[in-house]
Amino acid sequence: MTPQIIVWFKRDLRVVDHEPLDQAVREGKVLPLYVIEPDYWAMEYTSGRQWSFLKDSLISLDQELTALGQPLWILIGNAPEVLDRLYKKFQFCRIVSHQETGSGWTYERDMSVKRWSEDHGIAWDEYRQHGVIRGLQERRGWSSQWDQLMGLPQFSAPTKILGIGLPPKPASDVLQSFSVADEIPMSNQEGGRSNALLLLDSFLNDRCETYRSGMSSPSTGEIACSRISTHLSVGALSVREVWQRTLDRRQDLKEETGRSVARRSLKSFQSRLHWHCHFIQKLESEPRLEFEELHRGYIGLRHGAPDLEVERRERFCRGTLGWPFVDACLRYLAATGWLNFRMRAMLVSIASYHLWIDWRKTGIQMARWFTDFEAGIHWSQIQMQSGTTGINANRMYSPIKQSEDQDPYGIFIKQWIPELESVPLEWIHQPWRMPLSLQQKIGCRIGLDYPEPIGDPAQLGREARSRLKSWVESHDMKPEAQRVLRAHGSRLRQARPRYGKKPPLSQMALDLE
Repeated sequence: MTPQIIVWFKRDLRVVDHEPLDQAVREGKVLPLYVIEPDYWAMEYTSGRQWSFLKDSLISLDQELTALGQPLWILIGNAPEVLDRLYKKFQFCRIVSHQETGSGWTYERDMSVKRWSEDHGIAWDEYRQHGVIRGLQERRGWSSQWDQLMGLPQFSAPTKILGIGLPPKPASDVLQSFSVADEIPMSNQEGGRSNALLLLDSFLNDRCETYRSGMSSPSTGEIACSRISTHLSVGALSVREVWQRTLDRRQDLKEETGRSVARRSLKSFQSRLHWHCHFIQKLESEPRLEFEELHRGYIGLRHGAPDLEVERRERFCRGTLGWPFVDACLRYLAATGWLNFRMRAMLVSIASYHLWIDWRKTGIQMARWFTDFEAGIHWSQIQMQSGTTGINANRMYSPIKQSEDQDPYGIFIKQWIPELESVPLEWIHQPWRMPLSLQQKIGCRIGLDYPEPIGDPAQLGREARSRLKSWVESHDMKPEAQRVLRAHGSRLRQARPRYGKKPPLSQMALDLE
């Protein structure tokens, strides 16, 4: 009798470079399964725009599987209950899937599936999807194994799937029947593997030319950046697939005259593919960083006046801080679901330092905004930009300097803050300094047509540096920093913890950008 195998798709919505699918097709009849889990979509960090993108990607996967002979089964419920229903019907012998490093919720879900499979005597085999290693406690040799894994041949798409049969309802009908209640507008980016490949091709062939020069500004980043992060987050593309395509393209560019800039850009892009797994590994190795400061010495740092934090959070979420460039970035992110990396870092830094908001509250809001939410990258970066890791430089962005550097002519500001359309260039970065007579003349009155600034950014920055300095000097930070470094520090360079017994402010590496 031919064995029947469940291929459980999660964040790997593709048929190319998919080891579990490859193994299942070789061994028996396949039931490709995706489970829509209502409890997950009720979490505080999930959103309708993430669901919208996922639906596109699931429809694309169903089309690919149908062409191979077996449509995708999409069922709604919690995973163990869904598997139990299928087991009673098919008596399958095995489940295969990729390993997943997700939120605490997905970890608990996987533990419940493991208990179910053990109780029923069903083997559940998980395969590595990228460079993250289960149970890793120390980073020595991590980069080498990542390079080796990325260099292995990809798994080809099956030519045909011996399937179990048609699902009870077509994928499109099931997806249509499920909705996510959310006030956030949909993303402007569409899912699906064909869209992923179009983006990757356009980046590797053309858009990479301006990658290094254009990635930092929100005005140019939308075109200069690859924009494949959303597709990587649902696994429509594999990291290895993108890595090898990029290597091939760099090799081709050697034969094309005048493409040295593009070659250097693709080298920088490859570094960021490496970082993708580097940051997810942090959450895999220490899952508590989703909920608690990675460096335990920072626990309690931002416990302050709750009333003040509430007002600041509300203005942050609405993009009404009164700092035009920051507000423009917030409104752009809220509207589109995407923002370039430097501006993401700036927003988290400003929320954490100038506004002194607890990093987790900022992280939850931004997770819901991001269409490309990836738990490992998200929480690792939120903590890094908030200065709670103990091994990274505290980068405190200046709202005014970033405005002048990244949007010198105020084009991005005026696009996303129409209230400031009539403000002359000399005042666009700090409109609250405009003479009252000019405000009345151009019809942009600060405090009425556009909000007063939430505070003087320079003064708020000084207060944050003083608080941070006092905290570090009054706590023994070094032992915990050494622990974090051993567990999570990159071995690509010789990193060092940042704390002595009483470091001067200069040793805290506060980078004022």
